[in-house]
Amino acid sequence: MSAQPAHPRRRLCLGGAVASLLALAGCRGGVRGPLRLGCHPWPGYELFFLARDEGHGPMDAVHLVDMPSASASLRGLSTQSLDAAGLTLDEVLSARARGMDLRVVGVLDVSMGADVVLARPGLGSVAVLAGRRVGVESSAVGAVMLDAMLSLHGMRVGDVQVVSLAVDQHEAAWREGHVDALVTYDPVSGRLQAEGAVALFSSAEVPGRIVDVLAVRGDVLGERAAQVRAALSAHFATLAVLRQAPQRLLPAMAARLGVSPAELAASLTRLELPGVAENQAWLRPGGRLQDTAGRLGQVMVRAGLLPGAPVLDGLGSGEYLPDEVAA
Repeated sequence: MSAQPAHPRRRLCLGGAVASLLALAGCRGGVRGPLRLGCHPWPGYELFFLARDEGHGPMDAVHLVDMPSASASLRGLSTQSLDAAGLTLDEVLSARARGMDLRVVGVLDVSMGADVVLARPGLGSVAVLAGRRVGVESSAVGAVMLDAMLSLHGMRVGDVQVVSLAVDQHEAAWREGHVDALVTYDPVSGRLQAEGAVALFSSAEVPGRIVDVLAVRGDVLGERAAQVRAALSAHFATLAVLRQAPQRLLPAMAARLGVSPAELAASLTRLELPGVAENQAWLRPGGRLQDTAGRLGQVMVRAGLLPGAPVLDGLGSGEYLPDEVAA
């Protein structure tokens, strides 16, 4: 979905209401320090940083931590240096299978082409990748994308040479010639395509497979409920402004991501950005999140990414979503 929706939506107040929620969260008794929320560079996570940088609420409630990759965010959650993080749904399922108690409290975006497999000029088909080096982040999202592409073309992961790369290593590995193809995403993919990389496959061919969420450690969710609500309120409030006046926010978002406003605008057309109402549908019991996680879990089991069907009880909750306020 582009930054401007196809139909009018109710607005969230971006000023006083969010500030009040954040103040309440920061002062809540029994909670030491702010909610430590880690996010790596990705358009779907930028609304948290915009809310902070534009001064929508005191930052003693939510402390944003710039992370280099999803793998680093997962390590932060595992070591308890983070309370929450922006992750893909498959990463959440993998972490839960390893015993980490993560709960989804918000759906931030759905990739509709923003995740891609790039190849060097001259490697114009998936079949040509047989035996070649493919860079993939050591996280479930990269593996899911690679498995989806190969499966659709009658190939298996063993048919290529997988090179494990964190996303902050993708550009250097590409430019230094260490890989022939790369599973990556915006803004890295946009920069590399500008340098001549060719897109062989994208998440548009497997819609709904890659979903970004706000995940919170279950052991802190109860005591930090107000802070979680404050973070989500700020996100959705800023999303409302992005939908109504993208020219106001795109330059700041693009600067943080290292792309031009035009490149970012193009990236946003390859993302669905659910609002509060859509999130309520996603997160209700038996809703879209549970259905998507079940289907995704089946794919991950087939690809050897999960030992068995994921346990979906307690996966998500809509109780931390803010109320939507009419204009």
